[in-house]
Amino acid sequence: MSNVNIQPLADRVLVEAAAAETTTASGIIIPDTATEKPSQGKIVAVGPGKKDELLTVKVGDTVLYGKYAGTEITFEGKTYLIMREADIFAII
Repeated sequence: MSNVNIQPLADRVLVEAAAAETTTASGIIIPDTATEKPSQGKIVAVGPGKKDELLTVKVGDTVLYGKYAGTEITFEGKTYLIMREADIFAII
């Protein structure tokens, strides 16, 4: 797990997206132009939560989120998503 010096505020979390699939289950290679954005990733940092609302996710959780959820940021050469906890659908 990476050690990131970004601290999200309120109910936001920092997610490192999983790598996009390059082949199908049957072995067909997917070209770069046809790959979809990954919709799962690993929580790298969490905010303190809102007043009277604690966060249910924690660092290290693997989560599912919406395809267009969050804002993409680049920090020290790595790409992350910062999103609200409400944008997360499930913990895997």
